[in-house]
Amino acid sequence: MKLQFIGAAHEVTGSCTLLEVCGKQYLVDCGMEQGADTFQNIPLPVAAGDIEAVFLTHAHIDHSGMLPKLYKDGFRGQIYATGATCDLCSIMLRDSAHIQMSEAQWRSRKAQRAGGEPVEPVYDLNDALGAISRFRRCSYGEPVQAAEGIVLRFTDIGHLLGSACIEMWLTEQGETRKIVFSGDVGNKNQPLIKDPQPVADTEYLVIESTYGGRLHEGRGDTVGELAQIMQRTFDRGGSVVIPSFAVGRTQEMLYAIREICQKGMIHGHDGFPVYVDSPLAVEATGIFLQCDDSCFDEETAALVKQGINPIWFEGIRLSVTSEESKQINFDPRPKVILSASGMCEAGRIRHHLKHNLWNSANTVLFVGYQAENSLGRKLQNGASSVRLFGEDIAVNAEIASLHGTSGHADQAGLLEWLSAFREKPKKVFVNHGDDESCTAFCKLLTDRGYDAYAPYSGGEFDLLTGVITADVQGQPVEKTAARRNSGRAEAVFGDLVAAAESLLALVKGFRGRTNKDNAKLASQIRSLIDKWK
Repeated sequence: MKLQFIGAAHEVTGSCTLLEVCGKQYLVDCGMEQGADTFQNIPLPVAAGDIEAVFLTHAHIDHSGMLPKLYKDGFRGQIYATGATCDLCSIMLRDSAHIQMSEAQWRSRKAQRAGGEPVEPVYDLNDALGAISRFRRCSYGEPVQAAEGIVLRFTDIGHLLGSACIEMWLTEQGETRKIVFSGDVGNKNQPLIKDPQPVADTEYLVIESTYGGRLHEGRGDTVGELAQIMQRTFDRGGSVVIPSFAVGRTQEMLYAIREICQKGMIHGHDGFPVYVDSPLAVEATGIFLQCDDSCFDEETAALVKQGINPIWFEGIRLSVTSEESKQINFDPRPKVILSASGMCEAGRIRHHLKHNLWNSANTVLFVGYQAENSLGRKLQNGASSVRLFGEDIAVNAEIASLHGTSGHADQAGLLEWLSAFREKPKKVFVNHGDDESCTAFCKLLTDRGYDAYAPYSGGEFDLLTGVITADVQGQPVEKTAARRNSGRAEAVFGDLVAAAESLLALVKGFRGRTNKDNAKLASQIRSLIDKWK
């Protein structure tokens, strides 16, 4: 009976833990790494086809995003998850597949222009659909006999619709051990979803540490703060542009704006439109709307029973097609624009920033964490201009942040959830946090009398004997290759700029040419621009 840590070990993303019970292999989460990669992860030490089942804590891509790759490599077992997680994964894994395919197409064009071979996507839509077909819906609080020697139960952990910690009773050679995987522990008093629910007991615990070394600012009156930002922006004739993650955060913002409208908190701007400009967010909102009210917190469930839709109101405009998205910025009215991605690194939000950052009447409002070096963090840090689609865009808009909107428990929240166990677990494994947070939280637990351990990728533990069988040291990712790639990128970009300058010189040389020639060249340039937008 063995536990082996694969991903999210001293890192925040790529959650994946291998479990061996009765000689068979299982995974808890199968996530995609996102953002900076600090430590090397060992490859999955068993063939994908030998994985009997996956137990999934929630739908976020850093926990579920490699399930299609697992299917592509031969996995044909069951994926156990709550019903809401199954529904969200149905749209999120398809969306991720489209991203992988688009990325591969772009890299293939680049490689082939250099005489190289086409690039295969990490996975494609068929792989995503295959993975989706393997999901098995589970309910909160109901024990499930998942395999010989494995009984599990999902408990609401309050992070995202359908998110769960997973209790497991593992039996081998006549002996039973209990282990709990926390998943991502939610922040208390979030709109829509319930607070993290306690678990009574366990021998072993695997707990996340995203904010293990930090405390959130006080939540305060989030709805009131949002209303004030909207009011002052509308009063000066501007729009509020909100970079927002498509699943979870967008629906929370709709909940808040619905309350603002219901209470008449905006004066002098009746009927202002609220654009939801993200196909994934539109689909996710549909899942929230169709969800059973047992998934919601008491306040939201009460609204539903009164016939009030908690995230829908007059004025919402859903934008699915690119043409619908483009038309938003031709609407002169004060408005709210919710668009992905939440850190402004990709997606339609970048177009909205291009059209709105220059105007001092507007506000760009951040409602979630902005990673170091992301465009969102640069704006938060006071950048005077940013580069979007090859243009330098002046930052004249008000840049604001909404407080108290994190979906993760902070250090105090993690400790509060942990304190609900009747007895301290025999051992606590700390993961899913950057090196600083993971190490700090592990030390804090040790100081408080817990037997805490923060394994690196490849670390192993025998659950029957209670012994660490492989205590490996973290292997930092080599940065020299990244620096070489960065230098190469600068050189290639320099070539691009030189080519653009040559094109400009060519255009200037067309003065005096026939109208037909000028019109033909202008048309070709516009086609090129449209192709690369």
